[in-house]
Amino acid sequence: MSKNIKLYFDLMSQPSRAMYILFDLAQIPTDHQPVALRKGAHMTDEFKAINRFQKVPCIVDHDGFKLSESIAILRYLDRKNEFPLLKNLYPEDTKHRAQVDEFLEWQHNGLRIFCAMYFQLAWLLPILTGKPSAQDRVDEMKDRMEMALDTMEDVWLGEKNKFITGEKLTAADIWAACEIEQPKMAGYDPVKGRPRLANWLKEVRNATNPVYDEAHKYVRKICESSKKAKL
Repeated sequence: MSKNIKLYFDLMSQPSRAMYILFDLAQIPTDHQPVALRKGAHMTDEFKAINRFQKVPCIVDHDGFKLSESIAILRYLDRKNEFPLLKNLYPEDTKHRAQVDEFLEWQHNGLRIFCAMYFQLAWLLPILTGKPSAQDRVDEMKDRMEMALDTMEDVWLGEKNKFITGEKLTAADIWAACEIEQPKMAGYDPVKGRPRLANWLKEVRNATNPVYDEAHKYVRKICESSKKAKL
C-alpha cells in the first residue's frame, strides 16, 4: 500500500495553495489530486464521497482517513509525528506554537474573509454572472480588507519582526501570504503603501521558492492578463 497522502486542491483556492506549499516544504509523500472548481468538479457525487462539504483542500491518508479544513489538516499531520521537517513550520516550542495558532485562529475572520470577499465581488462574480457587483458592496469590502491589511502591517509584523511570529518562517506566514495574494487578481495591490508588508511578502516568497511560484502560477497568469487588458 502506498504511504502517500492524497491532497485534493485547486490552486485558485488560497488554503489549497497553503497546503500545496506546506506539503512540499515538509517533504510529505503526496499524490496530487487537482480539483477544478471552475468546472464544478467539487460538486460531483464522486468528490462528495471524499469530502462531504465539497470544498478544497482536503486529504485522504494512506489508510483511507479523510479530513477537510486546512488548519485541521496541518494539526493532524503534526500529530502523526512522521514528518520531521514540518516542525520547522509548526514549531514544537509551546509558546512559539501558540503564537502561530493565535494568528491562524485570527486570520479566518481577521484577514481571509475580507480578502476573499473583495476578490469575489470585484473579479469572480462579475465573470461568473456577466454582471458587475454592486459598487457599494465592493467599496465596503475594500475598506474592510484595507483595515485588515493595515493590521497585518502595524500589528502582526510591527517594527521588528521579519516574519509574523519572529525571525523564522512558519505556517502562519504561508497561510497569510496565500490570502494576501488573492486580491491581486482583482487588480488590487495589497502591499502598495505598506512597506513592511511588501518586505515580508518578499521574504516569504524567497524562503519558500520554487514551490511558492509554482503554487501561484495561475494567480500570476491572471494578474498578467488583467494588466494587458488595461493597456
